[in-house]
Amino acid sequence: MKGFLGPLRRLGSIRSYSGSFKRSQLRLEGVKDVIAVASGKGGVGKSTTAVNLAVALAIKCQLKVGLLDADVYGPSVPMMMKIDRKPHITEDKKMIPIENYGVKCMSMGFLVEKDAPIVWRGPMVMSALVKMTRGVDWGNLDILVVDMPPGTGDAQLTMTQNLQLSGALIVSTPQDIALLDARRGANMFSKVGVPILGFVENMSFFKCPHCGEPSFIFGKEGATNTAASMGHNFLGEIPLEVDVRKGSDEGIPVVISAPDSAISKAYGDTAQNVVNKLEELSNEPSLHPEINL
Repeated sequence: MKGFLGPLRRLGSIRSYSGSFKRSQLRLEGVKDVIAVASGKGGVGKSTTAVNLAVALAIKCQLKVGLLDADVYGPSVPMMMKIDRKPHITEDKKMIPIENYGVKCMSMGFLVEKDAPIVWRGPMVMSALVKMTRGVDWGNLDILVVDMPPGTGDAQLTMTQNLQLSGALIVSTPQDIALLDARRGANMFSKVGVPILGFVENMSFFKCPHCGEPSFIFGKEGATNTAASMGHNFLGEIPLEVDVRKGSDEGIPVVISAPDSAISKAYGDTAQNVVNKLEELSNEPSLHPEINL
């Protein structure tokens, strides 16, 4: 039994890497800040949050914003941002991101047919992620928002290896089972030296359209309490509303379709909180990891 359990004791730790990238090599030319929007678990509305956050940063905060869909197996950005064409290529063989709603976008979904499955092993996925970061002419950006895939595996490590991440935003519902993986996600970023910008609680409550009474379907203040217990900031709560789902399906983010709504304001407030946290971190000594796969 002792020999059997030996390898398991290493789970939860970060592998050691030989060599390192210099900090200057991790930067994307022309991009000031890169933030990862992560969850640890799928199905909590991470991509919806990433899309609306990116648009809110562009429209409400008046920033130059890019959006990278790093979920190679299940890209959502093409549908959510209403983009159905392939990117052009520059003379130096770089892809030009496709812009909509004031946000420059790149996704594996732009490069394959709509319903085509991506049946790739890890090395091909890692190569694709590198090409969608460094093989793209992003131009000058204030913020590049990276919609991360669920989990804490090779894809996440590849992104921390190849990008100088300014911070990670953890998205979760208030439900305990979702928060379990959200904690793992936050701890993974902390272990590789990426600052945690804070937690966002998605689907915080459902407000009855008839009486206005809130119903806490997935629990109450779970992400708020988790952020506090881990010593991280809580950056915003997003209610569960039909308009968000409708906007995602139709490719019109709710911050565009209903700019004066309460939920649009919630995304705008969250975006401003992210900007404030980035400004705060910029004045602190960098702890960015030096790792190499």
